[in-house]
Amino acid sequence: MGETCGAVTGALMVIGLKYGRFKQEDKEAQKKTYDFAGQFVERFKSRSGGSILCRDLLGMDIKAPGAVKIAKEKCPRYIKDAVEILEEMI
Repeated sequence: MGETCGAVTGALMVIGLKYGRFKQEDKEAQKKTYDFAGQFVERFKSRSGGSILCRDLLGMDIKAPGAVKIAKEKCPRYIKDAVEILEEMI
C-alpha cells in the first residue's frame, strides 16, 4: 500500500510483544513500549534516509509499474536494518 514499511511494522510488533502492557493499568509498561518504539523508529530513519514509509524507501509508489522489482532489490536491506536495530535494542 506504500504506507509504513513492513519491516518497521514487524519490528514494532516485536517491541510491543516484548515490552507491551498486558494489564490496562500498567502505565510503566506502556511508557517503556512507547520509548522503545520511538527509539527504534528514529534509529531506522537514520539508516534509511529519514523515512519509514514504503513509497519513500522505494522511491516510488508500490503500485507503479516495476515497483515489485525495485522492492525485491531494496527491501532486504530494510529488513536487515530492522533486525539489526532490534538485536541491538532487546
